[in-house]
Amino acid sequence: MTEASVPGDRADVVDARASRPATPLWLAVTIAVVFGVFYAYDVWEAVGNLVGLNIYAGQLEVALTAYGVVLLVVGIVVPLLAYAMAFWLGRRRSPLAQVVLFLAGYALVQALSADVAALFDLGGLDL
Repeated sequence: MTEASVPGDRADVVDARASRPATPLWLAVTIAVVFGVFYAYDVWEAVGNLVGLNIYAGQLEVALTAYGVVLLVVGIVVPLLAYAMAFWLGRRRSPLAQVVLFLAGYALVQALSADVAALFDLGGLDL
Protein backbone atom coordinates (compact mmCIF):
# COMPACT_ATOMS: atom_id res chain seq x y z
CA MET A 1 0.00 0.00 0.00
CA THR A 2 1.15 3.47 -0.72
CA GLU A 3 0.75 6.47 1.51
CA ALA A 4 -1.85 7.95 -0.87
CA SER A 5 -4.12 4.90 -0.65
CA VAL A 6 -4.45 5.03 3.14
CA PRO A 7 -7.64 6.80 4.22
CA GLY A 8 -7.24 10.07 6.07
CA ASP A 9 -7.03 10.20 9.83
CA ARG A 10 -10.48 10.42 11.46
CA ALA A 11 -9.01 12.76 14.08
CA ASP A 12 -8.82 15.50 11.42
CA VAL A 13 -12.58 15.25 10.86
CA VAL A 14 -13.32 15.31 14.59
CA ASP A 15 -11.03 18.30 15.11
CA ALA A 16 -12.72 20.21 12.29
CA ARG A 17 -16.12 19.64 13.88
CA ALA A 18 -14.88 20.58 17.34
CA SER A 19 -13.38 23.85 16.08
CA ARG A 20 -16.69 24.96 14.57
CA PRO A 21 -18.45 27.33 16.98
CA ALA A 22 -21.64 25.92 18.49
CA THR A 23 -24.90 27.81 18.40
CA PRO A 24 -25.47 29.63 21.70
CA LEU A 25 -28.23 28.02 23.74
CA TRP A 26 -30.31 31.21 23.90
CA LEU A 27 -30.28 31.51 20.10
CA ALA A 28 -31.19 27.87 19.56
CA VAL A 29 -34.06 28.18 22.05
CA THR A 30 -35.26 31.41 20.42
CA ILE A 31 -35.28 29.82 16.97
CA ALA A 32 -37.11 26.75 18.30
CA VAL A 33 -39.73 28.86 20.11
CA VAL A 34 -40.40 31.15 17.14
CA PHE A 35 -40.93 28.24 14.79
CA GLY A 36 -42.75 26.34 17.52
CA VAL A 37 -45.46 29.00 17.44
CA PHE A 38 -46.05 28.39 13.74
CA TYR A 39 -46.10 24.62 14.16
CA ALA A 40 -48.41 24.93 17.19
CA TYR A 41 -50.83 27.00 15.12
CA ASP A 42 -50.96 24.23 12.54
CA VAL A 43 -51.64 21.65 15.25
CA TRP A 44 -54.39 23.89 16.65
CA GLU A 45 -55.86 24.29 13.18
CA ALA A 46 -55.78 20.51 12.60
CA VAL A 47 -57.54 19.85 15.92
CA GLY A 48 -60.12 22.46 14.93
CA ASN A 49 -60.64 20.68 11.62
CA LEU A 50 -61.12 17.34 13.34
CA VAL A 51 -63.59 18.69 15.88
CA GLY A 52 -65.37 21.02 13.48
CA LEU A 53 -65.87 18.45 10.75
CA ASN A 54 -67.16 15.90 13.27
CA ILE A 55 -69.66 18.45 14.58
CA TYR A 56 -70.65 19.41 11.05
CA ALA A 57 -71.08 15.75 10.07
CA GLY A 58 -73.16 15.18 13.20
CA GLN A 59 -75.46 18.08 12.31
CA LEU A 60 -75.96 16.51 8.90
CA GLU A 61 -76.63 13.17 10.63
CA VAL A 62 -73.79 11.44 8.80
CA ALA A 63 -70.45 10.18 10.01
CA LEU A 64 -66.96 10.66 8.69
CA THR A 65 -65.44 7.52 7.24
CA ALA A 66 -62.39 5.95 8.83
CA TYR A 67 -60.29 7.34 5.98
CA GLY A 68 -61.48 10.85 6.75
CA VAL A 69 -60.77 10.53 10.47
CA VAL A 70 -57.32 9.04 9.82
CA LEU A 71 -56.56 11.85 7.41
CA LEU A 72 -57.55 14.44 10.02
CA VAL A 73 -55.49 12.72 12.72
CA VAL A 74 -52.50 12.63 10.38
CA GLY A 75 -52.99 16.38 10.01
CA ILE A 76 -52.46 16.66 13.76
CA VAL A 77 -49.48 14.32 13.97
CA VAL A 78 -47.46 15.57 10.98
CA PRO A 79 -46.69 19.05 12.40
CA LEU A 80 -45.54 17.50 15.66
CA LEU A 81 -43.28 15.02 13.89
CA ALA A 82 -41.90 17.63 11.49
CA TYR A 83 -41.06 19.96 14.37
CA ALA A 84 -39.44 17.16 16.37
CA MET A 85 -37.36 16.06 13.38
CA ALA A 86 -36.24 19.62 12.57
CA PHE A 87 -35.33 20.17 16.21
CA TRP A 88 -33.43 16.88 16.44
CA LEU A 89 -31.57 17.33 13.15
CA GLY A 90 -30.65 20.94 13.94
CA ARG A 91 -29.60 20.54 17.56
CA ARG A 92 -25.86 20.70 16.85
CA ARG A 93 -25.87 22.82 13.71
CA SER A 94 -25.40 26.48 12.98
CA PRO A 95 -28.30 28.92 13.41
CA LEU A 96 -28.78 29.21 9.65
CA ALA A 97 -28.99 25.42 9.30
CA GLN A 98 -31.53 25.30 12.14
CA VAL A 99 -33.69 27.94 10.47
CA VAL A 100 -33.48 26.12 7.13
CA LEU A 101 -34.49 22.81 8.74
CA PHE A 102 -37.45 24.41 10.52
CA LEU A 103 -38.51 26.15 7.30
CA ALA A 104 -38.28 22.91 5.31
CA GLY A 105 -40.39 21.11 7.90
CA TYR A 106 -42.90 23.94 7.93
CA ALA A 107 -43.12 23.86 4.13
CA LEU A 108 -43.85 20.13 4.34
CA VAL A 109 -46.57 20.75 6.92
CA GLN A 110 -48.15 23.46 4.78
CA ALA A 111 -48.13 21.26 1.69
CA LEU A 112 -49.81 18.42 3.56
CA SER A 113 -52.33 20.81 5.12
CA ALA A 114 -53.21 22.08 1.66
CA ASP A 115 -53.63 18.47 0.48
CA VAL A 116 -55.98 17.69 3.36
CA ALA A 117 -57.99 20.84 2.68
CA ALA A 118 -58.20 19.98 -1.01
CA LEU A 119 -59.41 16.46 -0.25
CA PHE A 120 -62.19 17.72 1.98
CA ASP A 121 -63.19 20.49 -0.41
CA LEU A 122 -63.69 18.14 -3.35
CA GLY A 123 -67.35 17.23 -3.61
CA GLY A 124 -66.73 13.86 -5.21
CA LEU A 125 -64.99 12.29 -2.22
CA ASP A 126 -67.10 10.50 0.36
CA LEU A 127 -65.30 11.36 3.59
